[in-house]
Parts: sequence; structure tokens; C-alpha cells
Amino acid sequence: MARQALPVAKTRAPILRALAEGVRVRGVRFWVAAVIGVVVVGTLGYVVLFGWSPSDAVYMTVITLTTVGFREVRDLVGFPERLWTMSLAVTGVGIIFGSIGIVADAILSEAASGRREAKRMREAVSDLRDHIIVCGYGRVGSTVARELVHTGDRSVVIDILPASLERAAKAGHLVVEGDATDDATLRAAGVEHARGLVTCIDSDANNVYVTLSARSLNPGLFIVARANFEGSDGKLLQAGANRVVSPYTMAGRRIAELAVRPHVTDFIDAALSHGNLSFSLEEVEVVAGGPLAGLTVGALRADGVVTLALVAPDGGYDANPAADRVLREGERVIASGSTDALSVLRARS
Repeated sequence: MARQALPVAKTRAPILRALAEGVRVRGVRFWVAAVIGVVVVGTLGYVVLFGWSPSDAVYMTVITLTTVGFREVRDLVGFPERLWTMSLAVTGVGIIFGSIGIVADAILSEAASGRREAKRMREAVSDLRDHIIVCGYGRVGSTVARELVHTGDRSVVIDILPASLERAAKAGHLVVEGDATDDATLRAAGVEHARGLVTCIDSDANNVYVTLSARSLNPGLFIVARANFEGSDGKLLQAGANRVVSPYTMAGRRIAELAVRPHVTDFIDAALSHGNLSFSLEEVEVVAGGPLAGLTVGALRADGVVTLALVAPDGGYDANPAADRVLREGERVIASGSTDALSVLRARS
């Protein structure tokens, strides 16, 4: 099945959160400025209008605004002084209720924003089909998720750590919080509608459990599992993984290949990279009744596509097939060519 190019979704939720945060920050600053301004005006009123000393004026202003109920530092002999004091008292009540409103608004806005974001995330995940689930967002999992974005595959990240999920969400990935060994968490990530699953948790036991659970929920799922220790690959294969990868073994193998065949390795890396290259490698499936079924290797070559190998459903390879070799249903074509030619090939699969 052809992969559909999907740009990284830059949702409006982070922008809206930033705007709301800016509004709240400006509101707090305005409130602080208003409190300071009222204290200054109240103090100047007692000093300028009624001839009080600055210390008495500040003290009277503060105890009036805060409504603490202490006795006046001076007798309010005239109506103007009493009117000024009453005005400050009313203003103080307004400041108190305003403070409560600002705090409540910040708390409620944060809670509402979190609920809206969680709902948006659940709806986005539930709408996915033929996506890939990445279990574990550590160093390996984050690299896998990033590469899936570059290849245009839709993905969902599962992790139990809030910090890891926050990093994944900031990177633009859909996330599901929970234990990937739990069936409910896998269902929340849409495992029953997924095309593949990559479990790269740093615990082989957890990777085995994830593989078992995912295989039972979706028998047709293509599962790639990470093996951290020697001997774990057999257990993961028995649990139902289609492929098992050991990062340390792969690193050693790559180092050896670079030492022996550096240019071959560089060429393959360049062909599989997501850079702006004029050529690439691709794998497409010959779907029953699709436009590729019944075509010959020569017909693909005429379109600028070089067929390197055909992979049978049982995993057997037909390397460098002849031009008159007919493509059969269920086979996979491993091809090389220009990015434009391969884009046409993907569109026809």
C-alpha cells in the first residue's frame, strides 16, 4: 500500500495556549500596576489634600485598602477625609475580588486548556488508519518517530512518562499516555486499525509483553521490536515480532560496513535519507487488482524505475529480475530511481 505524504501537523492549540498565556501575564501585570497606582494615589491624597505625613498617609492607605480594620492613625474630622477613606475602602474590596478573579481565571483556563488538548488528541488518534505506533519515546523511540515523519507515515507515540510525552507533543507527534503493555493503552492508540508497531522500550520483558498484546489485538500488525540483550531476539520472535533489532548489534554492523564498504554504505544512506536528492530507494506492494499487478519489470524500467528485487509473500527474494518477469499479487517491489519516478510508482501501488 502506498504511503500518503503527511506534513507535520502544526496545530493551532500551541498558538492558542501561547495567546492565552500572554493574556494572563498581561492581566497580572495590569493588576500589579493598578495596586501600586492606587497606593500611590491614596498616599498622595492624604499628604496633598489633608496635610498628613507620608508615613501616616502610606499606613492609612494600606490598612484601608486591605480592609484589616485597624483604628485610624488620625481622627477623620472632616467629611472630605472620610469620603477619601471610603473611596479607598471600596477600591480595596474591588482589588481583593479582582485578585480572586485573576487567580480563578488562571486555574480554570489551565484546566480547560488541558481538557481541550486531551480531547483533541484523542479525536485525532481515533481518526487514524494504517498508522504506526511507537512504544517508548527515549533516544531510540524519538529517532524512530522523527524518521516516520520524514517518510510521511502517520504515527502515535505511547509512553508512561509525562516528560517524554511532552517532548513528543512538542515535536508534533500524537501521543497517548499509559503503559504500552496494557491492552487498553494500545487500543487508545488505535492498534486495531494500525499498520505497524515499533516497540523500543529499554526493557526486553516489556517489549515482549507489548508484542504479545499487540499481536493478540491485531494479528495482521507488522511489529518491529527492540532487543537490548543477547538472547532476547528469540523470545521477541516467539512473541510475534516480525523483525527484531538490537541497536548495539546494528551499530557494530554499520561500523564494520563503513570500514569495508564505505562508499556502498554512503550510497544506501543517501538513497534512504530524506534529503533533497535526485534518487532514492522504495518498497511498494503489488496489490491484488491494482495497477501494478500483471506488469513486467521491463514496463517499470520504461518509466525510469530500476527493479532491484522482488520479495515473495513468504520472504523469498528474486534479485535483479529479468525484463519479462511479471509482477504477481502479494509481492513487494524493491526499486531504485529518481524521486519523481518513485513518486509515480507509489501512486500506482
